[in-house]
Amino acid sequence: MADLTSDFVGIKSPNPFWLASAPPTDKEYNVRRAFEAGWGGVVWKTLGAEGPPVVNVNGPRYGVIYGADRRVLGLNNIELITDRPLEVNLREIKTVKRDFPDRAMVVSLMVPCEEAAWKAILPRVEETEADGIELNFGCPHGMSERGMGSAVGQVPEYIEMVTRWCKENTRMPVIVKLTPNITDIRKPAAAAKRGGADAVSLINTINSITAVDLDTMAPEPTIDGKGSHGGYCGPAVKPIALSMVSEIARHPETHGLPISGIGGVTTWRDAAEFMALGAGNVQVCTAAMTYGFKIIEEMTEGLSRYLDEKEMGLVDLVGRAVPNVTDWQYLNLNYVTKARIDQDACIKCGRCYAACEDTSHQAIAIQPGRVFEVIDEECVACNLCVDVCPVENCITMEELAPGAVDPRTGKVVEPDYANWTTHPNNPAAQAAE
Repeated sequence: MADLTSDFVGIKSPNPFWLASAPPTDKEYNVRRAFEAGWGGVVWKTLGAEGPPVVNVNGPRYGVIYGADRRVLGLNNIELITDRPLEVNLREIKTVKRDFPDRAMVVSLMVPCEEAAWKAILPRVEETEADGIELNFGCPHGMSERGMGSAVGQVPEYIEMVTRWCKENTRMPVIVKLTPNITDIRKPAAAAKRGGADAVSLINTINSITAVDLDTMAPEPTIDGKGSHGGYCGPAVKPIALSMVSEIARHPETHGLPISGIGGVTTWRDAAEFMALGAGNVQVCTAAMTYGFKIIEEMTEGLSRYLDEKEMGLVDLVGRAVPNVTDWQYLNLNYVTKARIDQDACIKCGRCYAACEDTSHQAIAIQPGRVFEVIDEECVACNLCVDVCPVENCITMEELAPGAVDPRTGKVVEPDYANWTTHPNNPAAQAAE
């Protein structure tokens, strides 16, 4: 089996799977069980400043989006940071780290945006012998209204300032957790790098309301007839997270900045995709909350098997797909494909026809006996038929060879690469001539 040993900004762990800062990492009992199950590390649930503990609601804290089979696709969370005393958390962190010295122990922190507050808590965390800290600049609810969480993460200048305070006052690696509730993720990432961050982690939860109870007319989860926006996480946010991770990995100003990938990691494949797009490790929350800590077994076994099959090491996977991420304007406009239906595999359900006829390009015809055939003269190769077909590999996209004539356009497929920047229909290209 492939070696999954991870070294993320000097923080070593037996595998690259960490539990994210969230309810699963709120106390010693949970974290011990997680380590016993095989997790490589944890980010302890966010600690606040010394003083009266944060007060959480005493009613429902989660809203949910289900798939057709009642599989959890996303959770909306209105829980705040830890509501247990700081000294209790610190004592438990020290105890667990002592008993599991080979596991990564990172502590999430969120205190007021004042240098004195950060200077006060950092030495307290260092005393636990934790491996690093994660600055929670992502939480979109409750704490943000108090000038913390995403209220900081949405202002690059604040990110840079607080990161610099922490780097100047601790020996521990500093990971900056970024909010997705922003227009351009590259700006806060660059600010973290300027402040001296050792790494960034993303994404934190997305500001959301998952549902409205149409009987009570209140958002869910509902507290005494009222609801609030919360943080959305789970498999549904994975595409957003992957995009943001890739943007940081390929942006000149942030390229090379270590990334801890978060957002809908449920299987080893999800983790491998994050790592291929530049993440050095991944953090998991919703999957553990849905299926329990034992999912780590599938994750480690699956990733190890994949690496063996590809004959690559863990470090070889990181960033492997980044060179293939580009802007739309650089996609090859001379690459032409057409849909092809395997009649032996087709179950004649007609979903491809309905989707194409009603919502796409009317490029599938029904022949006698419910035989579905692609009309090449109309097919723009959008692959919607592939996506809606319930039979895997029944419909595929086949490339037209250079020199062939595209029946839709009547043009010969050119062998050379060409993109929008040089296309004759591009006003900018015309202006440059």
